Amino acid sequence: MREAPTYVHPMIPRVERHHRILDQLRAAAPRTVPVTELATTLGVSARSIERDVRLLRDAGLPLRSTRGPRGGYRLEVRGARLSVELTAGEAAVLVASLVGIGPLASATAQSALDKLVGALAS
Repeated sequence: MREAPTYVHPMIPRVERHHRILDQLRAAAPRTVPVTELATTLGVSARSIERDVRLLRDAGLPLRSTRGPRGGYRLEVRGARLSVELTAGEAAVLVASLVGIGPLASATAQSALDKLVGALAS
């Protein structure tokens, strides 16, 4: 008996790539990560990285760029821990999003999911 094909929404690869970009920039902070390094690591073109970073910036993320041969991107992180107040509905939306992209996509995604689920359950 064959398994039913699993549907993957076309946006999932982009969302996963955005997550991986942010994970890499966060891990490297405050160092600037060259576009070519991001592109090679993620297996996409430099143009795709530039387009993704533009979308992330437009969403309000504090991404800074450096031009030139050593150019790249960096994430301006103000602290290791954040304190954010969310309504139960906002937390549930984030949980649904993490479940959608696959919480095992990274340790960071799994940790965020665990914390959100724990907060909703308490």
